[in-house]
Amino acid sequence: MTTPQPYGTPDTPRIAVRGEAHLETDPDLAHLGIGITARGTDRHTTLDDLTRRHHAVQQLLTRYSNALHHTETSHLTLTPELTTNSRTERIRAYHGHIHLTATLTDFTALPDLTDHLARLELTSIDGPWWSLRPDSPAHTRARQEAVHDALRRAREYAAALGSHLTALVELADTAADHPTPTHGPHPAPPPTAFRTAGFADDHAAGGTHGSTTPTLDLSPRRQTVHAHVNARFTMTPPKL
Repeated sequence: MTTPQPYGTPDTPRIAVRGEAHLETDPDLAHLGIGITARGTDRHTTLDDLTRRHHAVQQLLTRYSNALHHTETSHLTLTPELTTNSRTERIRAYHGHIHLTATLTDFTALPDLTDHLARLELTSIDGPWWSLRPDSPAHTRARQEAVHDALRRAREYAAALGSHLTALVELADTAADHPTPTHGPHPAPPPTAFRTAGFADDHAAGGTHGSTTPTLDLSPRRQTVHAHVNARFTMTPPKL
């Protein structure tokens, strides 16, 4: 049996190239972090306040069900705060927190939703940040363009030698050769809007300016899709 030559032979040279593609496209999803807080000296009262505020957020999100892709709860905490100047374990207060993530597909509802969330009692918002669906056609287009780029480069190199390609030997997604660690799908960005309810604005309190409250302008951030492939071809002997 003849052992294949990894780098080809003079009669059947091989050429190795890298294909790349970088596309920009509009996002498919908008993610909004929602934090709900409660604090009190009694554990049950703190939990009741947290539950009531969480219910208010859920009711508000239900009004936007047509724009929502899904909602999820990332964590719930109810933590006692101990006094610092006592030799015994005396509890000074209880702190409760719930964090939700709302994912929207209809971006036109986002300004109105963030405005209403910001007006809820002891509720904070974080975001939005943007992403593509895992099955977005943009990923397919990027992979196809990376393959086309590899083929174009290989043909140009072969043509420079007076040769032409004869066969594809290998096509590899670079991620398959060099896997990267998996991270959470939605890295938390710096908050773009943060407001704790309980303070009425001029319009809600009947201010004297006579103007309506402006709507937040939340423009979607364009997404960049990358694709890389390694390709190996055989070609006719060059004319040196």
